[in-house]
Amino acid sequence: MAVPYITLNDGRTIPQLGFGTWQVADDIAEKSVSTALATGYRHIDTAAIYGNEAGVGRAIATSGVPRDELFITTKLWNSSHRKDAARQALETSLTKLGLDHVNLYLIHWPAVKYPGQFVEAWDAMQAFRAEGLALSIGVSNFNQEHLDDLNGATPAIDQIEMHPTFSQKAFRESLLSADIRPEAWSPLGMSKDLANPVIVEIAQEVGKTPAQVIIRWHLQAGTVVIPKSVTPERIASNFDVFDFVLTDDQIARIDAVDTGVRLGGDPLEV
Repeated sequence: MAVPYITLNDGRTIPQLGFGTWQVADDIAEKSVSTALATGYRHIDTAAIYGNEAGVGRAIATSGVPRDELFITTKLWNSSHRKDAARQALETSLTKLGLDHVNLYLIHWPAVKYPGQFVEAWDAMQAFRAEGLALSIGVSNFNQEHLDDLNGATPAIDQIEMHPTFSQKAFRESLLSADIRPEAWSPLGMSKDLANPVIVEIAQEVGKTPAQVIIRWHLQAGTVVIPKSVTPERIASNFDVFDFVLTDDQIARIDAVDTGVRLGGDPLEV
């Protein structure tokens, strides 16, 4: 089966399953993104702070995949929230990626070190969308109080830490009710959730890997999900999630493993 596409609040669509590149060095990113594109992924997620946009760009350039079939996301780093700095940051990202636009541009963090500057960044993001430099715009790691401070357009996406042991179910449902699509980073819980006994048991029940079960859980919740791997076999396995469906009981059992404990940074502290 093909990857489903989700319609965002701006009318554009996003492949629900993508490929993440966090903590992947530039040269490794080129190889892993090339493998992902050859496997069938068309949604690639990177960020300025990852230091691998050039590698991602090289993989895109040599992939042979038409640009209009690709969905490329990158992100604005915390120190570039001022209007002029944001524009320079986006132009630098586009140059590294070898693109004239990205499909989705996100404010990476609300960034407490720079109080309130994300509001100015959001104004700049709306200008970038109007100019066609970013077809859709959104945020990452924003809590409700950060979303409430934004002016103008509603973000299309809020990319947040989300995995079985930190499911953020109430916030996820709140985002969906506000027509903001939740997108999960570290969707496998930095691989820690793969060993959870409930996940392992369900994987045995359906004849799939724990990673495939978790990815399927995200998909059935309506979440955009971007698992990362640098291993070709796992890149392929993470894509092979469309030939089974979790039952309501299995989803409820996965929901019940939530501990409310973050593995990554807290948006109120970063």
